[in-house]
Amino acid sequence: MPITEQSVLDALRVIEDPDFHKDIVTLGFVKDVKASEEAISLRIVLTTPACPVKERFRAQAEEVLSAAFPGVKHIDVIMDAQVAAASRAPLIENLLPQVKITIAVASGKGGVGKSTVAANLAAALAQTGARVGLLDADIYGPSMGVMLGVTTKPAIDEARNLILPMEVHGLQVMSLGFLLDQSEPVIWRGPMVMKALEQLLKDVAWPELDYMVVDLPPGTGDAQLTLTQKVPLSGAVIVTTPNEVALVDARKGLAMFQKVNVPILGIVENMSYFVCPHCQGVSDIFSRGGGERTAKEMGVPFLGAIPLDPSVRLSGDDGTPVVLGAPESAVAAAFRDLAGMVARQASIAAAGNNGKAEA
Repeated sequence: MPITEQSVLDALRVIEDPDFHKDIVTLGFVKDVKASEEAISLRIVLTTPACPVKERFRAQAEEVLSAAFPGVKHIDVIMDAQVAAASRAPLIENLLPQVKITIAVASGKGGVGKSTVAANLAAALAQTGARVGLLDADIYGPSMGVMLGVTTKPAIDEARNLILPMEVHGLQVMSLGFLLDQSEPVIWRGPMVMKALEQLLKDVAWPELDYMVVDLPPGTGDAQLTLTQKVPLSGAVIVTTPNEVALVDARKGLAMFQKVNVPILGIVENMSYFVCPHCQGVSDIFSRGGGERTAKEMGVPFLGAIPLDPSVRLSGDDGTPVVLGAPESAVAAAFRDLAGMVARQASIAAAGNNGKAEA
């Protein structure tokens, strides 16, 4: 029997996506199949370049095809990705129509490392080849300038009367801190905060992006509500530390997003534990496991535990996310795992509740 495109597709139907619970052929992931008695080539196009099971799919495809067609000498499986745009109910406005996936990084209280998580999440997503933007929406305490080493003001596109986002570390970045004197406090009432955030969305020349990571201020106030009204958020990542004081506020933040119908991508436990660099002993500085326990109680995914590591502070002070400044460190690996988990949950949310993946 000759080897055909259809026979190749039929053979690959045994490979199931663990998130969508359907085979990769039904999901439309298999593209550009070329088959002959000598060689088979194809592309597997996933919904995110950060897919944590990408290499597993490649190995499975090669194994399945080798077993099904033992006479074929060359099997070439190319892994590719096309981020699927989120499908949400239309809003009155969508100030970021050029962004496929918008991820809000939030926390119920300050001091849990939310901005650090946002910066490293964005950088880790960009490392996979995705086009990533990072919006510092923490109006009262913008910190991305320091974390990313930005010391200059953004340029203006005079023809379009738009602010150009800063290009740094492979990211498109904008922060109110880029525009204001860093030494001056922001003493604004709610309406001014909402107006400033709206301008950061619509008056910036954001390019076409796969992901926009939005670093929100702590709490459940004006900035959060403005974002949910102006942008179809693909989902929210809730950052907490393991101690109960932080978890109480994390639950409130999570509940707020649920009330405004924003999908919860999951909870990440930051500063989860500390590994002594001298004796390698593990210390639970802020307790441990509270984030995972809360995720289970609230019925949302647990995205992972990020260790407390001095290299995070050192890299941040130097203006480089730790995933770039200390890529071999355990904490950088944890942030890369987090990016894979967030991308995975965002793809599920983008597909909606019907389980269909859209290219």
